[in-house]
Amino acid sequence: MPQIRSVALVTLIGCASALVAYGTSQAASPHAAAAATSSLQPVVIELYQSQGCSSCPPANAALNAIADRGDVLALSFAVTYWDRLGWKDTFGSPGFTARQQDYARAGRGEVATPEFIVNGTYAVVGSNRPALEAAVARAGFASGGPAISASASAVRVAAATASGPATVWLVRYDPRTREVPIRAGENGGRTLPHRNIVRELVRLGAWTGPAASFPLTAAHETGLATAVFVQRGNGGPIVSARKL
Repeated sequence: MPQIRSVALVTLIGCASALVAYGTSQAASPHAAAAATSSLQPVVIELYQSQGCSSCPPANAALNAIADRGDVLALSFAVTYWDRLGWKDTFGSPGFTARQQDYARAGRGEVATPEFIVNGTYAVVGSNRPALEAAVARAGFASGGPAISASASAVRVAAATASGPATVWLVRYDPRTREVPIRAGENGGRTLPHRNIVRELVRLGAWTGPAASFPLTAAHETGLATAVFVQRGNGGPIVSARKL
């Protein structure tokens, strides 16, 4: 059992003439390119938190505030090691706890809540929003990995140079605001808003450089958003990501 710590802790307007429309589209193209880049390679922000942790609401608020940004993939992972202190997290999963432990073993900080991990590389104390924004700016878009595409039935990872084996992850998360009443524990009596709560994290398979394709199964719940990312090793950097 990890030590429990509470740490004080992102259309073009139609024109009347073809000439004006052309000029407008040319002027807007840098912005369109930036939007396309961020959509295809967002900064992956993972928050490790628990409904039973009194220091977590500010971190949840920080993630909620950036959940709609096109340049980030903001994901909230509910861990389970607070469950024994009076309130079982309604979204918690041992697999999410194990993922945070992998990051700790890889030197990405301690097992504590709340904690942000940015692109699998930078660990940030969850209540430190300026540090989170600085880490997002420093990390930039996920890079160095393969292009990701998808159809209704499969995810395809393109061929690219690989520095080592990587894992292809499918993540499904709830983009809605979920107001959760907490009836016990450190946050007992409060109702906490959650967004982008991870409901499924599936290891699709390994990627080693050649192009690869993986089946895309249906979600277990309705209303979930889907993304795919490629990550080196256990707790390693995220080198490619895409919202589907």
